[in-house]
Amino acid sequence: MGGTYSGDAGVRRIHASWVHRCRSAVFRRGHVTNDLPESSPEVRPSRVALKTVFTACFGVLIVLGLVMAIIHSLVAITLTYVALLLAVTLDHGVKMLVRRGLRRSLSIAVVSILLAGLLTGLGFTLIPPAISQGQALVEQAPSHIHNARNSRLFRHLDARFHLADHIEKLEKGLPTMLEGAATPILAAVGGVLSFVGAAVTVLLLTAFMLIFGGRLIHAAMDEARPESRNLYGDVLDKIYRSIGGYLGGLALICTVNATLTSTFLAINGVSFFLPLGILSGLSSMIPYAGPVVTGVVITLLTLITGGSWHALACVIYFIAYGQFEGNILGPLIFRRTVHVNPLVVILSVLFLGEMAGIVGAIIAVPVVAALQIIVREVLRVRRQQLKVQRTEVRAAAESDDG
Repeated sequence: MGGTYSGDAGVRRIHASWVHRCRSAVFRRGHVTNDLPESSPEVRPSRVALKTVFTACFGVLIVLGLVMAIIHSLVAITLTYVALLLAVTLDHGVKMLVRRGLRRSLSIAVVSILLAGLLTGLGFTLIPPAISQGQALVEQAPSHIHNARNSRLFRHLDARFHLADHIEKLEKGLPTMLEGAATPILAAVGGVLSFVGAAVTVLLLTAFMLIFGGRLIHAAMDEARPESRNLYGDVLDKIYRSIGGYLGGLALICTVNATLTSTFLAINGVSFFLPLGILSGLSSMIPYAGPVVTGVVITLLTLITGGSWHALACVIYFIAYGQFEGNILGPLIFRRTVHVNPLVVILSVLFLGEMAGIVGAIIAVPVVAALQIIVREVLRVRRQQLKVQRTEVRAAAESDDG
């Protein structure tokens, strides 16, 4: 009996020990936690607060509002930017006079008077003969068109493209256009008044920027962090020198182009040399595309009015001048100012010209030059930060090895 009892007790102890070990192992593995069912991993509570949703929606509305404001105020933005470019250009002359000992206010007055006198002198000297020659061109246009239709080149083109039919349709619709000419005349007068108003606005903005712009920039620089002021100052100085040098050089190139082209057309016997020469000079404000289009137009007009030999002389001149401006004059003037890839220039002229017309095409290069300077400075700072981080990591690794 005693042996049996002791044997049963031993079996019970072994069984109890085995059950205790199994329960402990299961508990340690985390299989036995409680009697509640486990939550499904596919059903989780949302972690996006309602405040975050409202913040995101508010941000989207702000962006849309800014885009709509920019679209509706594109004319004002364009005029302001043109005034800024003009102020940056004139400020170089103002600073030169300040270095000579004049006060800044007096220097601004001197530069403004000189600019007004130059524009007035050019206006009285060039505008009256240019207008008279332009009127003569308009009056003689029917006879020139008649002569062009009798030429061999026109007959060859008419056989392929049927140009005579299109010209006859225009001639038949001319009386109707003249009957309703009141609206185009009013539109032209409105356009002239708008141009005068825009010019006055730009001049006033330029004067205010010359007087108060420096103070505004210095106030903005004082609000920047001390460690970033030198960087911002360097970027602004590079943009200032680049844009000012580019616009001053562009004015010189336009003057050279207008002078040389007017002289050549006068020697070549073109009757309307002055307005065409001024047009050619203004075309240099639009890089690459402007001189090409103007050269083609002047050559075709010379072919109609003067004949094939005079047109051939125009072709030779514009090719030679294009090489001179592109390879000698342009690099000599812009060697210290703007260096922008030609493809980037063409794309900027295309897109800004689509957005803001001729003014957008003219200001395309300064805009791209400023953006290029900003991007380069940002990338330079980023490279310096990465270099410092690599140096710190390398120093930490060497100290750990030591």
